[in-house]
Amino acid sequence: MAAVSPLEPASFLARAKRIVVKLGSALLVGADGAPRRAWLETLAEDLAALHARADVLIVSSGAIAMGRGPIGYGTRALRLEESQAAAAVGQIALAAEWATVLGAQGMRAAQVLLTVRDTEERRAYLNARTTLAELLRARCVPVINENDTIATNEIRYGDNDRLAARVATMISADCLVLFSDVDGLYTAPPADDPDARLIESVPRLTEEIYAMAGDAGSALSRGGMKTKLDAARIATEAGVAMAIASGRVDHPLTALEAGGRATWFHPRTDPVTARKVWISGSLQAAGSLTLDDGAVAAVQRGRSLLPAGVRAVSGDFCRGDAVRLVDSEGREIGRGLVAYDASDARLIAGQKTHSLPAIVGARARATMVHRDDMALHFAPPEAP
Repeated sequence: MAAVSPLEPASFLARAKRIVVKLGSALLVGADGAPRRAWLETLAEDLAALHARADVLIVSSGAIAMGRGPIGYGTRALRLEESQAAAAVGQIALAAEWATVLGAQGMRAAQVLLTVRDTEERRAYLNARTTLAELLRARCVPVINENDTIATNEIRYGDNDRLAARVATMISADCLVLFSDVDGLYTAPPADDPDARLIESVPRLTEEIYAMAGDAGSALSRGGMKTKLDAARIATEAGVAMAIASGRVDHPLTALEAGGRATWFHPRTDPVTARKVWISGSLQAAGSLTLDDGAVAAVQRGRSLLPAGVRAVSGDFCRGDAVRLVDSEGREIGRGLVAYDASDARLIAGQKTHSLPAIVGARARATMVHRDDMALHFAPPEAP
């Protein structure tokens, strides 16, 4: 059979050797809080077909949804400690469900619980990556979820879309599939605009693409289209193709591989260093730097950020922390590892390089964020 062009979206899944599949709560759990076993069995058949030729990892929501009923919380909104308790009950049931449906197809499930810290602190990141690599070597199927039982609001993802993207980059996946109750990205929220059309292919993420995002979350889900686009940015910048597709069909992976409705995000074709992938994917920024228009243009041309181009500093960060880089309208254009503590950054913001030693003495450095420590979210506008 002739080779399929890597730019044809249908080829991404077919050619992948390591695949991450993310599933939202609304797909896994019915309104009664019980798992949707019949649908899960069709998905497990699809996963078995993939597992015969590739490494497969699952990022699964559903612990809180499965635990809230048995613990007596019903369908009301939960406080953090109640969500943690529901997760503690539901995680056991969720793991058992995956072990059952995967085991019926000859696969061994392995439970892995992660928090933001496990993917953003370097040592924890490496430990998690090593564990996942060993599970894949042993031909297990890791079933990954956020550790809701211990995660606080300050250290949680809050959605599994971005967690799935971080897992995909962590283990160098080829393809990430986000299954939810929507079948892709539309030009406008389809519930509000009857003329909205599905975008089947996104060669690169732009501010215009982000502007199309609406809130696609359901009552059982914390995610929305914005978090899915955040996941696409994290994944594609690391060379991972990503699809948003509906899981509201039996055998959803088979349907997707056959060309079913979806939005495919193409991986970046230009090489991005592991360091910049790490910086770009960071979710826990310690602060932010507001850039003037000239500085925005300069960093988009590949220049380092100089103190003179910084209009404002917010947050309490230390040298080496990840900070947000925002333009004059408050839009985040990228992330970077800052070369100054927040107190010094405030002192030198807007100052010329030659004046820095007089202000901060021996702590003076020419750049606020060096270009090697910077990752931009959007490519600069193409020249006419």
